[in-house]
Amino acid sequence: MAKSPRKIIITCAITGGIHTPTMSDALPYKPTDIAAQAIAAAKAGAAILHLHARDPEVGRPTADPEVFMQFLPEIRRATNAVVNITTGGGLGMTIEQRLAAPLRASPEMCSLNMGSMNFALHPMADKYTKWKFDWEEPFLRASDDFIFRNTFRDIERVAKLLGEGHGTRFELECYDVGHLYNLAHLADRGILKPPFFIQTIFGILGGIGPDPQNVGIMKATADRLFGTDYLWSVLAAGRHQMRFLTQALVQGANVRVGLEDNLYIGPGRLAVSNAEQVTKIRGIIEALDFQIATPDEARQMLALKGADKVSF
Repeated sequence: MAKSPRKIIITCAITGGIHTPTMSDALPYKPTDIAAQAIAAAKAGAAILHLHARDPEVGRPTADPEVFMQFLPEIRRATNAVVNITTGGGLGMTIEQRLAAPLRASPEMCSLNMGSMNFALHPMADKYTKWKFDWEEPFLRASDDFIFRNTFRDIERVAKLLGEGHGTRFELECYDVGHLYNLAHLADRGILKPPFFIQTIFGILGGIGPDPQNVGIMKATADRLFGTDYLWSVLAAGRHQMRFLTQALVQGANVRVGLEDNLYIGPGRLAVSNAEQVTKIRGIIEALDFQIATPDEARQMLALKGADKVSF
């Protein structure tokens, strides 16, 4: 009997906390625009929507739960997609700030970085001479002295408060091989439980580099550590996005796109929306004779609690 075609989970990261408004007019920062782009991405085929919030006036990343609540209910009303809220936030946020919105919203999923790391954005500042808002250039340049903090104690706290307290499961963000071993340590201690949704990330300055062979290295390490207890996903920053995702699809990965990770749709062409990137990767998936997973199929694959158990 022939096997059923593999179902691919598309995650779309709508706005993030990396890029700034000067870099693209398509980058949403007002709640109405975040909601509209998230809904359009879901209609294009994204099963999971990964969400950050931004100050509606100037576009700076914010952890304010009140801002999240200006777009989360609208997204839920308009789409069945899985809502995945960041616990990473933005540069300089405390863990208390980063947890405020997820604890308020009790989502099905949250992102969870698997370790502390240098997280450097400052080279992007050299590409611009005029800025829409005064905060953007100093925000980027200060990242040469920034360490994103997620200690084992921090991760255990998130797992207890959100995982045990709210039934939230995690997009486990692994920016380097060591992060996979951190996850294995936490799994051995029973702090994080399978099935693991492991998001391997390539091309962030401070993490594993955007070399094609690194995709295989990360997968082989995850296979060795987690066997059949995980689902693998890949994201790649900037110009590496689509070629890395295509390579990873052939090797068995799910994929993440979105303006958080890459502002472009092709060489020298800014994407007009998140949905445009979802449509492009969906075309690649279907050209490879795979099928995309629906939100409910993703829920089943990831053992999520269901959209009826969120608080927005």
